[in-house]
Amino acid sequence: MTLATALVTGNDPEPQLAEAAVEQAMEKSGLSHAEGVLLFLTPEFARHTQAIVTAAARRTQCLQVAGGIASGVFTEAGWALDRPAAAAMVLGGRFSLGYADNPDEPIMSYAGSNIPSAWRAPEQRFGGAFGSTFAIRTADANAIAWQQARLAGDTGCSVQLHGARIDLGISRGWRQLGSPQTIESCRGHDLLQLGDKPALRSLIDVLPDAFRREPERHLHQIVALIGDGKISAKESTLTPSAIISANADGTMTLAERIEPGRQLSWAIRLPETADADMRETLENLAQRQKKRSLPPSGALMFSCIGRSPFFYGGEDRDLKAFTERFPGLPMIGGYGTAQIAPLENRAGSGNGQFQNSVVTALVTPRTEEEHV
Repeated sequence: MTLATALVTGNDPEPQLAEAAVEQAMEKSGLSHAEGVLLFLTPEFARHTQAIVTAAARRTQCLQVAGGIASGVFTEAGWALDRPAAAAMVLGGRFSLGYADNPDEPIMSYAGSNIPSAWRAPEQRFGGAFGSTFAIRTADANAIAWQQARLAGDTGCSVQLHGARIDLGISRGWRQLGSPQTIESCRGHDLLQLGDKPALRSLIDVLPDAFRREPERHLHQIVALIGDGKISAKESTLTPSAIISANADGTMTLAERIEPGRQLSWAIRLPETADADMRETLENLAQRQKKRSLPPSGALMFSCIGRSPFFYGGEDRDLKAFTERFPGLPMIGGYGTAQIAPLENRAGSGNGQFQNSVVTALVTPRTEEEHV
């Protein structure tokens, strides 16, 4: 039942820096060889990924090396952005990394800017996506993700933690503004009228006072939450859509196509509301995990660059919330442009791609009975 992590940063993206992260994780674990390795690197390593992944497999005597490029990386020990960094987690004992062949457990998945369409199928997935052009400019786009110690290309990384039970929590960090209104008029991605008001006016009327004078400056902090009928308090039933623009004619352009007759509610993302939502998500996750026979052994987290220390004024309050709720628990994570998690939608169960969210996967060992 062994999980151990390490985070190493440096001034230059030398392969030895990433190798040091794997070495330190192995030393902390006490393992002679690993049964799986999760390795996340910052974009500066994009030119050297295959060499680094091969070195990790050699050091751990394990071909099950999976992971990908991320905007930044973190473990329970801290975070790193805007400098070369590597985060590693080694698995051993009862845990191993392998093919996604257990239909009862979620699949850890990592990809480029868009998740493959097959990943939206009913099999539960969790993970992230990295959409920066940095890696694509400096190396083959295939270098974004890897598994089985090889670059994974467009198919992305798709593996399971065998010997583990996974409990998932997703923090979106939004605070709903006002009550849901009916979409009265729309055209493609353009929202024309919400309720009895032009789209932009409906937003301005529910914004906090500090945001009303220049709402265009704050569009990155606002989202449209779209439901089929009456909007439920259950967030997983909502479809979040980013706002592309507030137009001079009073219309709003959204990232998703919209339909008349559906319900829409505006929501805003602020540091204090995101922090509170993350803490509530972790507490709910902890309460669900208590139903397991054994305590958690570790965790994986996939966070948005929009929820990074840049958002929180130089501190990752989501990471802080995790370490306070689960002190000392080994954890590995990365900042990306999108997060992957199960959802409920009009088509039934499946997986979705989210933004400005944090997906947390709590790892608990299976009992001997479950193994049998």
